[in-house]
Amino acid sequence: MTDLPLQVMATLPALQLIQTLQARHGDLLFHQSGGCCDGSSPMCFAQGDFIVGDRDVRMGEIGGAPFYISPAQFEYWKHTQLIIDVVPGRGGMFSLENGEGVRFLVRSRLFSDEEFARLKAAGRV
Repeated sequence: MTDLPLQVMATLPALQLIQTLQARHGDLLFHQSGGCCDGSSPMCFAQGDFIVGDRDVRMGEIGGAPFYISPAQFEYWKHTQLIIDVVPGRGGMFSLENGEGVRFLVRSRLFSDEEFARLKAAGRV
């Protein structure tokens, strides 16, 4: 199905920051943090600087960078579309936007029943 709703997407400011970080660090990847030191922020890493778990779920990609989430977090968030945005502040201490004066932030919206049914039928949730 090519008309599946995106499970993760990014705003224009987020895409612009991703492009800046790619120019500086090369290929990137994102992992949705489940808490601990950096709260529940989307974390941005240079590919190879973060080991994606065997069970982590690839939700899609933003700005050409794959976006992963842990299985437990995915179970909680699977009914929502994650919208990655940028706001003023300090990035996570391990995330590449730290020091840029902005940070990545997750916004979300619930999928409609019809959207969720399509994702389920496609084996995406």
